[in-house]
Amino acid sequence: MRAVVKEEFVARRGQSPTGTRRTAPRNQRRTRDRDDVVSVLARTVREVETAARRGPVSPSVRTKFQVVALVLREEHARVRADESLTDARRADRLKRLDGIATILAKTAVRDPALLGLLAEDAVVSDEVRSRSRELLRSVGIEAPVEEAPAPEPEAAPAAPERRIVPQSVVSRQLANPFLAPDFSAAPVRASRPRRLAGWELLGPLLRSFERAGDGEIACMPLPAPSSLRAPGDRELMPHQAQLVAAAAAGHRTFLLADEPGLGKTAQALLAAEAADAYPLLVVVPNVVKTNWAREAGIWTPHRTATVVQGNGETVDGFADIVVVNYEVLDRHVGWLGNFGFRGMVVDEAHFIKNKTSQRSQHVLELSERVRARTVRPLLMALTGTPLINDIEDFLAIWQFLGWIDDTKPLGELIDALEETGLTPADFGFYAAARRCVIEQGVVRRRKVDVAADIPARRIADIPVELDGAAGRSIRAAERDLARRLVARYETAMANRTSQPVDGIDAELVRRVARSELKEAAAGESGENVFSMMRRIGQAKAGLAADYAAQLARSAGKVVFFAKHVDVMDAAQESLTRQGVRFSSIRGDQTPSSRQKNIDAFVNDPEVAVAVCSLTAAGVGLNLQVASNLVLAELSWTDAEQTQAIDRSHRIGQSEPVTAWRIIAAQTLDARIAELIDSKAGLAARALDGSDEELPSSADVQLEALVALLTDALTA
Repeated sequence: MRAVVKEEFVARRGQSPTGTRRTAPRNQRRTRDRDDVVSVLARTVREVETAARRGPVSPSVRTKFQVVALVLREEHARVRADESLTDARRADRLKRLDGIATILAKTAVRDPALLGLLAEDAVVSDEVRSRSRELLRSVGIEAPVEEAPAPEPEAAPAAPERRIVPQSVVSRQLANPFLAPDFSAAPVRASRPRRLAGWELLGPLLRSFERAGDGEIACMPLPAPSSLRAPGDRELMPHQAQLVAAAAAGHRTFLLADEPGLGKTAQALLAAEAADAYPLLVVVPNVVKTNWAREAGIWTPHRTATVVQGNGETVDGFADIVVVNYEVLDRHVGWLGNFGFRGMVVDEAHFIKNKTSQRSQHVLELSERVRARTVRPLLMALTGTPLINDIEDFLAIWQFLGWIDDTKPLGELIDALEETGLTPADFGFYAAARRCVIEQGVVRRRKVDVAADIPARRIADIPVELDGAAGRSIRAAERDLARRLVARYETAMANRTSQPVDGIDAELVRRVARSELKEAAAGESGENVFSMMRRIGQAKAGLAADYAAQLARSAGKVVFFAKHVDVMDAAQESLTRQGVRFSSIRGDQTPSSRQKNIDAFVNDPEVAVAVCSLTAAGVGLNLQVASNLVLAELSWTDAEQTQAIDRSHRIGQSEPVTAWRIIAAQTLDARIAELIDSKAGLAARALDGSDEELPSSADVQLEALVALLTDALTA
């Protein structure tokens, strides 16, 4: 878009985008209507599009492509500057030119060589200039007289710029090169005297929450849910459907502060659908960005979602939902601000509480850009942090939502405060002010409030991407394990004397898997399924600890389970760095030390996390003080997993229990999670009195190797 702005600027100064001087449009000789130029461009771009579809483009097609681009830019600038045109006539011609530009950009995406010709600094050859003049003459227009460009002063070396623009995003911008924000529907706010103009109001607004008594409302009035059905015939819980109904009714700003486990992600995605707030920007902590893309596929399957990783090489510039984590926001804030988002969601919004931090400033900058470019965008701040704690942290969130700026309330909030007829000196102001803020869009529900809506016990998977050297090493080791299994299978096939089997021999696959499992149990096969799962656990430890810390800050005490001591150690180091107090329950502790750590977690309100061994602490403990658990490593059986969850889900637990299972996406970890869940169904049927045998850990290990080998053979 910056290239387009520059071209429009130089066009107004009488200079072509290539740097050559040209005469003003009125000096061009016309013998036919300028609409003929649009017709010729439309016909030519279709010829280029057809040629590109057939395969690699020839040099002549590339020349024709650049001719269209060059003439299109100049014609667009001329139409915008032509004062003789009526507004309707100008809009009609610009619309036709925009259609040609879209075809041009979509054609360019097929071939990187064509994409480069659309760049601002693309070299324009003499042949292209000659063909451009011929195109204009073909419709009776004399080409402008060109002069040699004046030498440009030597530019000072530019400072290194960290911000980047993914190539796919460039393609999207080129597909809509003349798209501008539409402010025509923006409401005009009447200027009127303000009774509260001389009052300092942000402090009283904060104190209105500090003064609130127990039992006062913490949630805006919500309409009755219009429908409890979501895409894929999924059923929303009533409290979720209420928020979606509010968005459908026209509400556009929400501070969604539901407790963890109440489905804030689904509510945000479906609210965006109800408000047609696409494209949608979602800013999240690193640990949950993969889960957001997964949830988008579940709740809005007809919308494409893309996750910004690193420098954005894999970003889909045409996606409806863009998910980016706080840690890389500084690199991408430039193009994100120009993307044209109509909605923005900030997950774990308490991350922006420090307005002087870089990530807070980037989030506030982006929200301001969204509000400036879009009429009534959807803005949602998601956090499980109770509203009454550290209320000053919410100033940044209110500013993100557009309720306030650095010094005063804005828009609908100041209107609501004016309508109370009260000032901070009046009795009743603080209760009225708190109600005004809440009605802007504060939504807070606790598990205990909606216990009838949710299961008493549930498991929620949080997929994470293993980035960096550890992730690459794990994926390489998994490929090596698959290659070793394939080599064994192929050797067995080559040495067999019986009649060969068509396709994959399933029985031989299982024999190879059993042999591998036997050697792995004996420690004879190097990298194996057991060492792989341990390495994955080590790689997940920091991410799982981060998620436990987030839960602890927003929902209270959390139980953290891991299988291996080194994973527990890594998690405890991460919690220490974040200033989160924890107790540790392990198998090598003396009974007195173990009980001391249990008591600290149960009785000390400052001890937020219990870091527990899955085998040593999975039985015999009563940890009902927590209703949230984090399973950092997978067990080999559903029974072992259930035993861990039952440390909190037992008599005396007053809230529904949620176990957050951290899964390493696209690794053996995800495959084993699926197997555990499938075996859980068999176990349930067996316990109900069927003749089926209970699945063992060896069953899951064997099936994981069978699936790995089968996939490798069919790849």
